[in-house]
Amino acid sequence: MRLKDKVAIVTGAGQGIGEAIAQRLAEEGAAVVINDVNAANGQKAAKAITDKGGRAVFCEGDVTKLAANEAMVAAATKSFGRMDVFVANAGVTHWNKPMLDVTEDEFDKMFAVNVKGVYQAARACVPGWEAQKSGNMIVIASTAGIRPRPGLVWYNATKGAVIIAVKAMAAEFGPKGIRFNAICPVATETPLLAHFMGGDNADNRTRFNATVPLGRLGQPLDHANAAVFLASDESAFITGVDLPVDGGRCI
Repeated sequence: MRLKDKVAIVTGAGQGIGEAIAQRLAEEGAAVVINDVNAANGQKAAKAITDKGGRAVFCEGDVTKLAANEAMVAAATKSFGRMDVFVANAGVTHWNKPMLDVTEDEFDKMFAVNVKGVYQAARACVPGWEAQKSGNMIVIASTAGIRPRPGLVWYNATKGAVIIAVKAMAAEFGPKGIRFNAICPVATETPLLAHFMGGDNADNRTRFNATVPLGRLGQPLDHANAAVFLASDESAFITGVDLPVDGGRCI
């Protein structure tokens, strides 16, 4: 198993990409703390892992709050003895629409979850990682932060911000043995897909697929497999990377 003896936290793991990441980490031997603001989804995701003989616990919490992130770290340490990997997956967007139609509330929520959530995660994780002289944060960013597109201006901006933050943290904490990398998914078959495309219908899917050289939407498993690699010792000499998992969308 590629992640034997690793302990990971995955935020927003009650569904979609986060759930797939948590499942794959567990399949490769990691113990996983499942976080979500939706307790029913989070508990279901944790149970799906334990029902297969894996190790998982659920920790409800709002990623924008430092205390919630500290509680996840504490849950990992209490349940499994340590914490090696933090996957900052929780994220939100708005319906695809013109920039001037984005409300201030929508703007504030996106920056709170997508950017401040990563800030709070780093604050909660880094002190312990400094003490153990190792640590690994994987941020789920987006191709939107590399190749922005109309209709998602401020979502694009949040993902660009965390990509730069990942690179900056990698530079600052590399000498202490702590790695930071980002995965950049293309539009993926999750509950948020309709928001990104401005409606989930055949025409929008055809139009979008035509912009991807490999000709399809992403699947949660695509990104989960990338997360397994970045969480493993196979990627021990990789840090500060924003990895597009996008079928060639960013070429």
